[in-house]
Amino acid sequence: METYIRHIDEALKLARYALDHGETPVACIFVHEPSDKVIAYGMNDTNDSLSGIAHAEFVAIRMVRDMIQDNGGNESSLKELFKDITCYVTVEPCIMCASALKQMGIHKIVFGCGNDRFGGNGTVLSIHNDTSTTVYGMQQYEQTKLVPGIKRREAIMLLRYFYVRENGRAPKPRTKAERKLDKETFPPIEWNKYINRNQFIDNFGEAMAQHFDDNTDLQDDEIDWDIIENRHDKIIAMLQEECLNCSDILLKKKSRHE
Repeated sequence: METYIRHIDEALKLARYALDHGETPVACIFVHEPSDKVIAYGMNDTNDSLSGIAHAEFVAIRMVRDMIQDNGGNESSLKELFKDITCYVTVEPCIMCASALKQMGIHKIVFGCGNDRFGGNGTVLSIHNDTSTTVYGMQQYEQTKLVPGIKRREAIMLLRYFYVRENGRAPKPRTKAERKLDKETFPPIEWNKYINRNQFIDNFGEAMAQHFDDNTDLQDDEIDWDIIENRHDKIIAMLQEECLNCSDILLKKKSRHE
């Protein structure tokens, strides 16, 4: 649980950075699970890039591909690396991103809140359970492990901050002056949309099982206001430094397939 919180906190800080720079506050980091190192990151970039596919997960995927190519790797080493990556993302991946993560071979996704309109990992569709989409070049279907609900309320609040702001870059900007920022009420989390009770216990332990039964948050009513209300202008530099320190991982993947 401590590892989940530590990495989702980094993603939340990056999402706050996105909010402060005019983007939808959704962000992710890719962690190489065997070494527990951050090797890539991404935040929503649809406004600045004017591209509808510039979601956080796609930005991070592209970053990994570029790093592999820059280190002389190939498609085989890329697929090997993706198998060891856990995606930490503040909001449940949309249908497009859930499919991309699965087809890239990323089979563990840790996320904060659900995506009520476009969720691809349980809320709307369950792409991770679809046996028709497998990793390119592989015949065997690999089950995706989901770990939902990590810092869920913080992820929800960042989205609420965004939706009460005016977005001048929207195709049809809406007047939001009368919208109120709700900091008190949160919908229950429907755990069984994402995982069953046994999977919940496998993720969080038997002692936490009451949260599954009651559809309550793991941290109860606690919210880390410092992460979501303050700016985190140094987060990009911090993540860049972490990624620079992961070259040994990329070189190992390269040598294995030479």
